[in-house]
Amino acid sequence: MSSNGSERLRLGGMALRNGLLIHGPTHWAAAVRDRDGRIQVASERKPELAPGLVARVPGLRGPVKLAEAMAVLPAARRRLPAARLPFEDRRVITATAVTLGVTALLRRRARASALREVLVQAIGAAPAVVALMDRDLAAYHGVEHKAIAAYEQRVDDVAAVPKEHDRCGSNLIVPMMLLSAAGTVLLERLVERPGAVARAGVGLGGASLAVEMFAWSDRHHGEPLAEAFHTPGREIQRHLATREPTPEQLEVGMAAMAEILRVEHGDGELPPAA
Repeated sequence: MSSNGSERLRLGGMALRNGLLIHGPTHWAAAVRDRDGRIQVASERKPELAPGLVARVPGLRGPVKLAEAMAVLPAARRRLPAARLPFEDRRVITATAVTLGVTALLRRRARASALREVLVQAIGAAPAVVALMDRDLAAYHGVEHKAIAAYEQRVDDVAAVPKEHDRCGSNLIVPMMLLSAAGTVLLERLVERPGAVARAGVGLGGASLAVEMFAWSDRHHGEPLAEAFHTPGREIQRHLATREPTPEQLEVGMAAMAEILRVEHGDGELPPAA
């Protein structure tokens, strides 16, 4: 990987069960290993759901960017039929159905309290935990972090880069759980029987605030509050969400990285130094 002095793209990603999807500023690119062992690659321009001002407004940009990232999935599935998405698993679908049933029962039967909401939020994480029990998915999550960090840090040995990354979405899990729990408790004390729209609004507000906290911590990397914010996410990544990938999995990740650079820069190479 080249190491010139040019400015790096801000990249994000999503682990697939058999590969990696990378988001660039204007495009997405994905690479997967198909059932025959071949690497397949695809890319396309990203959809813009709210271009311009709305996407930059604090409180709105987080949900908008998340929605745009989710909108990429059907396009990636269409362009790359061999791709297996994280939730394409019977165990994950079953866990999701059970989670919805259990959390609905808890909210109907248990008195509104912080403890109840913390339990609801913890149970709500079960489908993600079940998904990450797939060793390949967790390994490709590690590939995502290693490939992006190596690019950002101008490191040639991708395998030597840590599998944890401070911009991982796992950093949002604990703040979102706590904010959603607090917001729901407050809502139920103010409103006798809050409806689905009110609950969804509380959840969206908690997610938006968590994203703003995440952005602040990224801008103040190394400061005590920023480090405290990142600590739970790092531990989740270290012990559950990521695994060390194989060389074959890293090869798939680097194919996705090469493709995102190609479509963003036009030739697959980094832009010349300014």
